[in-house]
Amino acid sequence: YRSEAARRAALPAWLHAYNNHRHHTALGGPPASRVPNLSGQNS
Repeated sequence: YRSEAARRAALPAWLHAYNNHRHHTALGGPPASRVPNLSGQNS
């Protein structure tokens, strides 16, 4: 990243992709799929 502001701006999207979309073989799916009652799941 060219600046700290650019890094901070990219972090939320990266965290979302990492926790909700990347497949983790040991868990059989994304890590967030293992946590009950995440925000927006039970609406």
